[in-house]
Amino acid sequence: MSVNAVASLYRRSLKLALDWAVHRQVWRGQAVYIRSLFEANKDIRDPRQQRVLLRETEKLLETWKHPDPYRAPTAPGGSKYERNLPVRQLPYAPERAAAH
Repeated sequence: MSVNAVASLYRRSLKLALDWAVHRQVWRGQAVYIRSLFEANKDIRDPRQQRVLLRETEKLLETWKHPDPYRAPTAPGGSKYERNLPVRQLPYAPERAAAH
């Protein structure tokens, strides 16, 4: 199992926990618990056992997926996304200005 796959899974676990507990003081306790779970399995070297752990964790993340995940207000899908877009600059047309 690659280090990148484990790191990605760890980040996704933390983000999922943040979906359920938006307040940082509540989330921090969950983050410490998640870290302890990953630390408990860091010494496993058998590739088959690593794949099983990876699959089980993926299933667990899918089970705990939040129906309405937290999005930052300015992120795509957020409540303030593209709220104040800059005005589009139209090309200057000198022939129109002369007609008026």
